Amino acid sequence: MSIPDLTETLQGFHHHILTTRPRSTAATVAAPGTGQCFVYSSAEPVPPLRPHQRRDFYKIYLLKAGTGRLHYASRSLEVAQPALIFSNPLVPYSCERDAGPHEAIYCSFNAEFWQGNGRPGLPSLAESPLFRPGGSPALLLNEQQLAVLEPLFRQLLAQATTDYAHRHEVIHNYVELILHEALKIDPPTAHFSSHNAAGRVASLFLELLTRQFPLLTPAHQLRLRTPQDYAAALAIHVNYLNRAVQAATGKTTTTHLVERLVQEATVLLQTSYWSVAEIADSLGFAYPTYFNRFFKKHTGLTPMQMRQAELLPA
Repeated sequence: MSIPDLTETLQGFHHHILTTRPRSTAATVAAPGTGQCFVYSSAEPVPPLRPHQRRDFYKIYLLKAGTGRLHYASRSLEVAQPALIFSNPLVPYSCERDAGPHEAIYCSFNAEFWQGNGRPGLPSLAESPLFRPGGSPALLLNEQQLAVLEPLFRQLLAQATTDYAHRHEVIHNYVELILHEALKIDPPTAHFSSHNAAGRVASLFLELLTRQFPLLTPAHQLRLRTPQDYAAALAIHVNYLNRAVQAATGKTTTTHLVERLVQEATVLLQTSYWSVAEIADSLGFAYPTYFNRFFKKHTGLTPMQMRQAELLPA
């Protein structure tokens, strides 16, 4: 039996907007290659709940009016005032909106759009504190901050609806300005300093750990599973890795690995139709029973209990 892909695509999201919010203003911007960007403005009532799932695109969302909750794998955020919200392909989430007025402008784009503007050495958005797993996915705005950001989003929409041949570059510039303004609102607080050897080792370890995920198909096997695997990949002794990670982050290497495995397992149980055996195999467990014991030890629930706690679409 084929397994349905529950990852929402950029095109699928665009179709959803056009069909559920027909009075929204929408514009499409193509970049060289396969880069795509969509900009929307909406003041319509919206569906109360969007499913908990991964998306294969980035989204920057200026909420001007409306309240609700954002649900991530391990936490929920209450949004009761204007906010700037970020989503990325690495972190699945769902959005629960309250009844009442809802007004927003948002920009959705794929990684190719960000990288495809011809600027050599452009950093990946996955490296940004605004999109990094564990970062701040929503910034609550005061009146002054909203007054700065709203004109930038209005320009995004205005530029996206022109026929200017290089509008993708203009859109990219406005996205960069929005990201810089966001960093001013919530300056990133590093989990550790990378100015010393321990910090650099810990940074490399966490980067490797982040790159192992998400697991997209049952055939996708976790390549690095143990502290020894990560130490070998970094060409250092495992004891040195453990000391560096502990010193820089306050957590052991094993704790980081366990937390990330539990997070990924929870996401797969709640957002995919993979069997428990397939999830166990992809995560590197030799037998499903080993995975069952591991998961219950760290969550208090069996994999099937976690799956039943989240209703999957039929």
